[in-house]
Amino acid sequence: MRPSHSDALVVYGVTGDLAHKMIFPALYAMVKRETLNVPVIGVAFPKWTLERLQKRATHSIKQSGGLDNERALHRLLSLLKYVSGDYNDSNTFAAIKKVLGKALRPAHYLAIPPSLFETVIKGLGSAGLARNARVIVEKPFGRDLASARALNRVARSVFPEDSIFRIDHFLGKEAIMNILYFRFANSFLEPIWNRNYISSVQITLSESFGIGTRGAFYESAGCLRDVIQNHLFQIVALLAMEPPAGRNFAAVQTEKATVFKAMRPLKRDDLVRGQYEGYRQEKDVAKNSDVETYCALRLFIDSWRWDGVPWYLRSGKHLPDTATEVLVELKPPPQKLFADAATATGQGNYLRFRLSPNAEIGLAARVKLAGEEFVGEQRELYLLEGQPGEEFPYERLLGDAINGDGGLFTREDAVEAAWVVVDRVLKLHPRVRSYKRGTWGPKQADTLIAADGGWHNPGGMTSSGS
Repeated sequence: MRPSHSDALVVYGVTGDLAHKMIFPALYAMVKRETLNVPVIGVAFPKWTLERLQKRATHSIKQSGGLDNERALHRLLSLLKYVSGDYNDSNTFAAIKKVLGKALRPAHYLAIPPSLFETVIKGLGSAGLARNARVIVEKPFGRDLASARALNRVARSVFPEDSIFRIDHFLGKEAIMNILYFRFANSFLEPIWNRNYISSVQITLSESFGIGTRGAFYESAGCLRDVIQNHLFQIVALLAMEPPAGRNFAAVQTEKATVFKAMRPLKRDDLVRGQYEGYRQEKDVAKNSDVETYCALRLFIDSWRWDGVPWYLRSGKHLPDTATEVLVELKPPPQKLFADAATATGQGNYLRFRLSPNAEIGLAARVKLAGEEFVGEQRELYLLEGQPGEEFPYERLLGDAINGDGGLFTREDAVEAAWVVVDRVLKLHPRVRSYKRGTWGPKQADTLIAADGGWHNPGGMTSSGS
């Protein structure tokens, strides 16, 4: 049976940075596409007027560079309502219920700090606002296995699992969705997509900037929690999963959860943690901080398809480039028939997914150079680039949540299985290694991957970390 469409969207934390940077532009885009026509009720602590919220929304949309339809803007502003209140006060939820009016199937979007998730979810349950409703929870969903389980228990005590939408904007990116499509829409991949032909997989998410004003948040999270355990693990799941049993997204979720459960829990030696020079002088950062701004790890998936294949993941701040890229390295031919095969530099054949800032798919193969000698070079066949008309991640995800489509969200068992993989090294890990800004992280990360030829840096070939 097709899920019912939510008849109202309640945004908690509507005066915050996330709403300003991402949510208002997404809502505006949805109105332009005529996919949003329900009341949008903003909730936050500041005693704002509706007019002030409307000005905030307008400023957000203008700043995003997307204001090109005054009619759509006025339509969005007409959908807005505002409730001011403390989440610990039952009167706040009574006021929300009153503003919802005749709406019977609201979607509650928690764009608030994780410390408030439990308070709001319980408040919704006590006020009767969870009946026939959905809850959309921003990441991070827990900060370790114990807290994730506790939050799941709270959420499940108020909402059924199919009404809980754990949002990760990374999954709404067009390039991420294309990994799933490319894998299972092309028959030539399946015969080689296994341990017999793939030697290793690398995933890099690099950022050329630092933590900015997020010092307090980063001190409580770090790179492993902030990026790798969620964003990069999701990419691993899409690359490593078995073909789903059906075309429905529930089948995809099942296969992704199976990948997380097959991941071998990380040990201390599987991890290299780095911290860029000057991090401890950033605002709200401890002077003796051991929080990592860079993390590289070696991961194994104990399954029939991937047994023995190492997966190398890394992410960091103040690296040379801002990009996300996957490199699937293929094993060399069984015999070296040509003289240049043993001396060729760079990677062997590979498949490359560029996920940001632009979308690309490339396939590297060796081709013969002109002349009598059997000498060649490696060239990359370029398969795809970004396409116009793409939906923004939050536009797609909020639209899916309102429609009850959980395909791009994360299920309870998958969340907990992913935390199991990293739970040990969240507590027992090596100290951070310092690295210079503008480099590819601490040199120790090169040792981690040395047996497989070194890191592939986005936009370039193999090179050392620092």
